[in-house]
Amino acid sequence: MPSAETTPASVHEPEPVRPTREDEVAAAGSELFGGPIGRRALLGTSWWTPVRVVALVAIGMFALGLVQKAPCYDGAWFFGASSQYTHACYSDIPHLYQGRGFADGLVPYFDKLPGDMDYLEYPVLTGVFMQVAAWLTPSSGSIQHQEQWYWFVNAGMLMVCAAVVAVCVTRTHRRRPWDGLLVALAPAFVLTATINWDLLAVALTAAAMLMWSRGRPLAFGVLLGLATAAKFYPFLLLGPLFVLCWRAGKWREFIQAVGGAVIAWLVVNLPVMLFAFDGWSKFYRFSHDRGIDFGSFWLIWAQNSSKPPTTDFANNAAMLLVVACSLGIAALTFTAPRRPRFAQLAFLIVAAFILTNKVYSPQYVLWLVPLAVLARPKWRDFLIWQACEVAYFLGIWMYLAYTTSGDAHKGLPTHGYHWAIVVHLLGTLYLCAVVVRDILMPERDVVRHSGDDDPSGGVLDGAEDVFVLGAAAHPARHAAHFDAPAVEWGSRGRDSSADGSL
Repeated sequence: MPSAETTPASVHEPEPVRPTREDEVAAAGSELFGGPIGRRALLGTSWWTPVRVVALVAIGMFALGLVQKAPCYDGAWFFGASSQYTHACYSDIPHLYQGRGFADGLVPYFDKLPGDMDYLEYPVLTGVFMQVAAWLTPSSGSIQHQEQWYWFVNAGMLMVCAAVVAVCVTRTHRRRPWDGLLVALAPAFVLTATINWDLLAVALTAAAMLMWSRGRPLAFGVLLGLATAAKFYPFLLLGPLFVLCWRAGKWREFIQAVGGAVIAWLVVNLPVMLFAFDGWSKFYRFSHDRGIDFGSFWLIWAQNSSKPPTTDFANNAAMLLVVACSLGIAALTFTAPRRPRFAQLAFLIVAAFILTNKVYSPQYVLWLVPLAVLARPKWRDFLIWQACEVAYFLGIWMYLAYTTSGDAHKGLPTHGYHWAIVVHLLGTLYLCAVVVRDILMPERDVVRHSGDDDPSGGVLDGAEDVFVLGAAAHPARHAAHFDAPAVEWGSRGRDSSADGSL
């Protein structure tokens, strides 16, 4: 019996959407590899399926990211105050091997640390990930040698996470598998993958999105709960899911998802919470008490004001801003002419959290990359946003080089760094604006051009609305002229069996 990987797609479902036929940037980029595939090409009969191609590209690009960190691996992490910044290859991983007690065999959350940081300041599942890497790290040799090995072991584990993210995004939209290349080739994804351990939560969140798209709400909830046990932000996805399920009347599936998330989170957290509460709560206390820091508009305000905002004010104001954005997303959901796609709202809520937070570390872009690909798989818009994030990536390291180089002043001064923050904020706001436009004017949504409704929506895909407000209660109207063929929403599009997948 032929495998699912080698069986022609037309046997099971319509042919995949061809990005080189509908995206001018993808078509131009394909010229590097021989140009768009011909309409008579035999597809689905080769070992080189989209999933395998995307996974290998993701691994290859991740390896290039490791090469980019080579100057630090060879010495910049260990010698010179600013060389790890001037080479833009900084990573938390080697520094925290000794700084958080792994080199001394201390148990995270249970053993108190010497110094200012009394306990590990990461969620429990991330702490487990860090501890497993420490167990795999040779304990012989100098501390520098051990730290190099610790980074290398973590890099190998994070490479698996990167491949999982790319594969899950590839499979989430069945008819758009090549969108996974946006993840695999994202420059900011490559540059920030090994700064910290965020890829663990990103991989679990991407797997959760895949499970929801396959109509498995309980599996979605379990994976989302595990992702929240690794990083806080995945929990935010339950908000958009709540309003979407409200509009579609899918309460049973939503309750299953929430139940699975709560149980999975408790299974990971409860043992540590009961027996090492001070260590377990360190992440939450640290997040609350941490001052205004890099990458946020709060930092621009604080560094340009004689009366900078306090940490408590920033905490409360950021929370109010996120609540206001959430209410805006809910209003958008109930009044949009068509029910928004789950990925669109997931991207918007995480972006709102990032934009309003008091700190933006450069690796936080990893949270948005897979959601952005599912929300707006358009190469031009994605690359504009990525260019802004790369500019910020370089900006923060050049700023730190400036502040750590003493009188040499190597790098970017404060006002230059503020402009890098503004570029990051504007790039993210631009992509948010495009996604909101797609929601209000669904005829501009590239995912729906092929006739799909919400391919990542699972039980929401093609479901009837049961609760709407305002204009959504009336037949959908085009908000603006758009020179594309009319789309019958919820249909599976025209027969494309004669076309290729690229």
